[in-house]
Amino acid sequence: MPAVRYATSPLLASKTPPWRIKFLTGAIGLAFAVLIGRAAWIQIIHTEFYQQQGANRYERRIELPANRGRILDRNGELLASSVPAPSLWAIPKDMDASPQDLRKLARLLDMSTPELKKRLGGSNNFVWLRRQADETTAQQVAALKLKGVHEIKESRRQYPEGEAAAHVVGFTNVEDKGQEGIELAYDRDLSGRDGQRHVIKDRLGRVVENVGDLVPAADGREIRLSIDAKIQANAYQRIRDAVAANKAKAGSVVVIDTLTGEVLALANFPSYSPGNRRNLTGAQLRNRALTDTFEPGSTMKPFIVSWALETRRVKPDTPIQTAPGRLTIAGSTISDSHPHGVLTVAEVIQKSSNVGTVKMAMEMAPREMWELYTAVGMGQKPQIGFPGAVTGRLRPYKSWRPIEQATMSYGYGLSASLFQLAHAYTVFAHDGELIPLTLIKRDAPGADEPALHTSSGGLGWSQAVAAKRAEAADLVPVKGTRVLSVETVREMREMLRMAAGNGGTSPLAQTVGYSVGGKSGTAHKQEGKGYASNKYRSWFVGLAPINKPRIVVAVMVDEPTNGKYFGGAVAGPVFSQIVQNTLPRLGVVPDLDVQTHIVAQPAVEESF
Repeated sequence: MPAVRYATSPLLASKTPPWRIKFLTGAIGLAFAVLIGRAAWIQIIHTEFYQQQGANRYERRIELPANRGRILDRNGELLASSVPAPSLWAIPKDMDASPQDLRKLARLLDMSTPELKKRLGGSNNFVWLRRQADETTAQQVAALKLKGVHEIKESRRQYPEGEAAAHVVGFTNVEDKGQEGIELAYDRDLSGRDGQRHVIKDRLGRVVENVGDLVPAADGREIRLSIDAKIQANAYQRIRDAVAANKAKAGSVVVIDTLTGEVLALANFPSYSPGNRRNLTGAQLRNRALTDTFEPGSTMKPFIVSWALETRRVKPDTPIQTAPGRLTIAGSTISDSHPHGVLTVAEVIQKSSNVGTVKMAMEMAPREMWELYTAVGMGQKPQIGFPGAVTGRLRPYKSWRPIEQATMSYGYGLSASLFQLAHAYTVFAHDGELIPLTLIKRDAPGADEPALHTSSGGLGWSQAVAAKRAEAADLVPVKGTRVLSVETVREMREMLRMAAGNGGTSPLAQTVGYSVGGKSGTAHKQEGKGYASNKYRSWFVGLAPINKPRIVVAVMVDEPTNGKYFGGAVAGPVFSQIVQNTLPRLGVVPDLDVQTHIVAQPAVEESF
């Protein structure tokens, strides 16, 4: 091979233009300048951004969920708590399931195969299959060993009292956020604050190092209610049975401790299971004792009579002519269910005379009645911090016509909830003071109580316990707003005792071992612009023991259709049963001879 003579090569022999050298030098210099600028941009100007982007590739923030606080009754009984629950999810792009496997998975998830396929087709990277599944379902899904199907542990609320306390406790959604009841009202307190920690993970997702400071989770606060789980359960059972026995539409009960202003029970039927809300209806969800309003009817008569006594217009034995059982005002006629002739003021309450009540009311200025009703909470939203509590209706007195003032004296023309009625009656139970109510337990100082002992009959509670509880309660009496004098209230309690006794409208409200008093009410239900002729609400609001009331119990039954509809006959027996259960639990010693057999006479029919 001949040698190559480079010196004689035409390419090498040609002279290089000077601009080419300058261009190449400039291009190389420019490239270095770009690299230096880029380095400065990354290392100096935007260094934090790129460090964060790098950290995002290997650092992970792990949430440390806070435990939701428990809800307890006044005695520490569990009403709501959180338990671990498996949740199933999938990465659709990783799945390689046969049609048979999909059918099995769909059956375990309680859905159709097309529904499962639709869900899996919604995303390639993540899809929930079932939130908060039960352990059995999770184990059966795991046994299928399907690629791309995973399980994580979440938190699910449990409600041991179920339907009985549903309207008080409420429930949470799958994100553990309160939706109803105490769960909603105290959601922030119950939720707590989630914590977090930063870690470095390898490419397989394994934690290899902790970085930064650990922020611990702050668990939710425990909420202790004023509710007594046993009294609540009994109240629910009694109103449920009354609704069934009277073939009614619904019913509600409110029980109040008049020493502390604590709500011991608030029950409604129909109800629902907070832990299983499939096919839940609005009728089940409604907390009727707080959300439903109605014209309170004859239960307002004691307030009118009390004010007539308070202002010295009458005395308990003042005679009032109610014959012939009718009274015409501005062309409208007000009637009693039966003509009674001359009645004393006390008998007006006992017989529930509309005519007698109206005659006393028409001696009052409209403003007097309005201020009285306002003072006992009518037309005002209950201040208990509970969602859904309604205001009711009480129109300004300046717009009242004479006939409206007359009908308002016996509870028509205004509206209130059962809870408002129960609250109003604390005036009679607490010596003339309207006391503030609460669903949260009020802490009372006092010595430890001795152990409770009961007999099978339910009336053999230790008298030492009763004395101890009364002593502790007397140390910290709840303060209320004065509405009536002590003397007036004591006279009215005697009248309420007569109304609930033989010859009154509610003898079926009497209770073995305890004296009681109260007032029944019956009203036609409003329908459109008028009243339905065959639809009623029946209720009873009473106190026990009557001489030193410890509890107020209000009962309402909506649309009884089994032949009875008067409040004394429908709601009175429920009141009796609840009093019989509640007072022994509170350690209240019977004030009547427990051997006496009460023979209840037929109730006097109430005037509408």
